[in-house]
Amino acid sequence: MHGSIAFVFPGQGSQSMNMLTDLAGSHPLIKEIFAEASAQLGEDLWSLTQDGPVEKLNQTCWTQPVMLAAGYAVYRVWEEEGGVFPDFIAGHSLGEYTALVVADAVDFPDAVRLVAERGRLMQHAVPEGVGAMAAVIGLGDDEVKQLCAQEAHGEVLAAANFNAPGQVVVAGNQAAVTRLVESARAAGAKRVVVLPVSVPSHCSLMMSAAERFQATLESVQFRSPKAMVVHNADVQNHNTPDSIRAALAQQLYSPVRWTDTIRHLARQGAMTFVEMGPGRVLSGLGKRIEPSLTMLHIEDGKSLKAVLEVI
Repeated sequence: MHGSIAFVFPGQGSQSMNMLTDLAGSHPLIKEIFAEASAQLGEDLWSLTQDGPVEKLNQTCWTQPVMLAAGYAVYRVWEEEGGVFPDFIAGHSLGEYTALVVADAVDFPDAVRLVAERGRLMQHAVPEGVGAMAAVIGLGDDEVKQLCAQEAHGEVLAAANFNAPGQVVVAGNQAAVTRLVESARAAGAKRVVVLPVSVPSHCSLMMSAAERFQATLESVQFRSPKAMVVHNADVQNHNTPDSIRAALAQQLYSPVRWTDTIRHLARQGAMTFVEMGPGRVLSGLGKRIEPSLTMLHIEDGKSLKAVLEVI
C-alpha cells in the first residue's frame, strides 16, 4: 500500500434496515455505541435499524443520529481491531459530523444531540411538499448550473451535491425541481431521478435552519481535530472551534463539493480511501472521481477483514 490514508463517512441515503447486523454479531461494541447514542435521545436507535418501521428510519430527524452512530461504531470496531488512525478524514454532508467525532474535534454524545437538532430544524424549515431534490446523471456541472438558473423562475433552484463527474443533485422548490427534471431530460441527461426526500438540503431554503442551528452549535464544545478534516462547503480544513462551527452552519445551505473534496485529498497524498459505515455509495463515487485511487469499504465482518489485510 502506498500513499496516505483517508477515511470517509457516508450521510443520509446510505441507511437501510438491518444495517451492521453482521458486524454487531461479532463485535458487541456496535450495540454499545448505539446504546450511547440512544441514551442522548430517549429512543432505541438500534431497534429502529433492525425492526423499523423503515418510514421512521428514513425521517431526517432519526436518519441523522442513526448514520452518525453507524459510522462511528464501525470506526471504533476498526480501532478495537488495531487498525491505524487516518491521515485525512471527510464525510459526505451529515458524514462530516462523524468525521469530526473520529478526529476528536467533538465528543460523540454532543454530536448525537447536534445532528438530531440539525435534522429537526431541517425537517421544519420547509413544509412537506414545498421542497424537492433530484439527481441528474450525465450532464456536466456547468450545464446543470445553467439549467438551474434557466428554470428557477424566481423560485429556489440550485446544485446541491457535486457528487462525481456527471452526477449532480439539485434542490429547491418542488415546482422548480419539476421544471428542471424535464429540461435536463431534454438536454440529454442519461437519467434524472427525483429523490424520495422531504427536505431540500444544501440550498438557500435551509438558510433559516442554519440561523437557528447556530445557537445549538455555540452550545457545544469543539476542539482542534487530530487529523485533517476536509469540510464540504469550502473544501478546507478548519482548526479553531469558531471556524468549525461556521463551516457546519454554512454546510446546511451550501452545496456538498464531494468531487473537489476527493481531488483535494488526492493532491494532499491520499491514495487509499476507506468508507466506514453502511453501503458503498462513497466508494463508487470515488472511483468515478479518481479511478487511480484505492477505494475500500467496511460494513460487515468480511469487508473489515479484507481492509485489515490491506492496511
